[in-house]
Amino acid sequence: MNALVALCHFCELHGPRTLFCTEALHPPSPDPSSQVGTPVPGDRDGDREGEGLTMRANSSATQRGEMCEGCRSLPASHPGFVSIDNETGIRFLSHQHPRQSQLFSVVRQACVRSLSCEVCPGREGPIFFGDEQHGFVFSHTFFIKDSLARGFQRWYSIVVVAMDRIYLINSWPFLLRHLKLTIQSLQNTALKVFDSEQGVCPQRALRMNSVFSPAVFPHQRSGNAARSLTSLTQHPNLWASLHCSFSWLLKACGSRLTEKLLEGAPTEDTLVLIERQTEEEEEMSCWEGAEGGGSKSQLHQSESNMGLDFLCDASKVDESPGPKFRSLRHFRQVLGANDFRQLAWHVLMGNQVIWRSADPGLIQSAFTVLKSLLPVGCVRSVPYSAQYEEAYKCNFLGLSPDVPIPAHVSSSEFSVLVDVSIRSGPVSAAREDEISALYQFTISSVNTQPTDRGPTLLNKLEVALSNENLSVDVVSHCLLCLKEEWMNKVKVLFKFSKVDGRGREDTQKVLALLGATGPGEEDNVRLLKYWMTGLSKTYKSHLMTAVRGGERSPSQ
Repeated sequence: MNALVALCHFCELHGPRTLFCTEALHPPSPDPSSQVGTPVPGDRDGDREGEGLTMRANSSATQRGEMCEGCRSLPASHPGFVSIDNETGIRFLSHQHPRQSQLFSVVRQACVRSLSCEVCPGREGPIFFGDEQHGFVFSHTFFIKDSLARGFQRWYSIVVVAMDRIYLINSWPFLLRHLKLTIQSLQNTALKVFDSEQGVCPQRALRMNSVFSPAVFPHQRSGNAARSLTSLTQHPNLWASLHCSFSWLLKACGSRLTEKLLEGAPTEDTLVLIERQTEEEEEMSCWEGAEGGGSKSQLHQSESNMGLDFLCDASKVDESPGPKFRSLRHFRQVLGANDFRQLAWHVLMGNQVIWRSADPGLIQSAFTVLKSLLPVGCVRSVPYSAQYEEAYKCNFLGLSPDVPIPAHVSSSEFSVLVDVSIRSGPVSAAREDEISALYQFTISSVNTQPTDRGPTLLNKLEVALSNENLSVDVVSHCLLCLKEEWMNKVKVLFKFSKVDGRGREDTQKVLALLGATGPGEEDNVRLLKYWMTGLSKTYKSHLMTAVRGGERSPSQ
């Protein structure tokens, strides 16, 4: 991440000061044009300039005269801290001030603004400010307890400075979540020292009983203003710990958001995944900010991992013991053509698919295969639960064998139940990893509607699955193309019926134009309507905005 993290402090004698700074130094690029103005490791002038800045920042006579113990983190003779990322070759350097003079002025200005004018209500919390010239800053101000300070607390801030405004704003939830952990650790450590000092010598009563004299007051304050953060926390390795924390923050934040080359516009699945990730980060930040946020956040995170995660990691499925479904073709071979078509029909129509088995890994592998039939926005999954969950919460539900199914669900035509039982009798060693040799599958549903007519997508998919000349990868790409084709039809139908508000006759003409009429028309229309629920919010809002803009333009 092309950013810089700094810990700042408001000294009662000298004002805002930078205490500790961590920056990332990228390895030199082989392109000569990208090395202009960047000192390479073997350049003596560049090294001398960086060393000279550190010397000027820490060892000049003027600077030494204006610095007290509270303004200083590392002594002038300290070489600082360096960590090297072996994967990327990036070096993370920490010292009291940045190495480059341009960064020194930028960090200095960010420090002053974060501890003076750019503060949130209550003077404690996150805020964003900056401009194109001096960079953009994410700042989090906080207080540290000090028994000898004015008001029994000192004011600090952690600032993250970057030139990329969009990147820094998108990283707000991530930075806020992890900086809070660092700040809370510092505050808790300092609070223990504060309580122990107050137990030995209560300062509040001592100050109330002391006689105030304007002549003596500056001498009384001079010793109290010089306490360093190390003495406030009694942490022997404070700066090394902060170096590790800031270095990890820069590395993790940099690898969290990456640029990808997309061929054409992003798909609906990509947009939905981005929206879900953003919503989860915002919700986690809200839970952590609320009272008792720790337990609620853990509960929310467990529910999110169990019920809202679409992409099951294939590597984790492969690592779990026991036999598993490997692909749609393998799934069809195990269940048989008729049972596979019935189950796939229920999935495409949006009915709730319930699996009961004693093997959670088998259920998870089955859901991983079946979820590939749907757009990401249509998937709501609970991989394994000890109780029944309603259909509005999930359309894929895994249960243990002893969980009863409610009567209204068993009698509903909008659900299908797959009971997995263990076959009796010995199994040969050669077939121990075969699902069909270990398990027996019983599919039950009260839906009497024939599934052999449609939808068209399922008919084309079965043709590809039954063709043994096509590999598994080719079938996967075929399914991807079919899903994109029908998602485009969904977009046209949504724009025509929902946004424009056309009548039934016009809608029927559009369905014929889209190729959704004829054999299996009822299933095709039902699939299109169900897949409308999987459209991204970005696409829907874009259409509504375009329609409103078109309505306003004639009047203007």
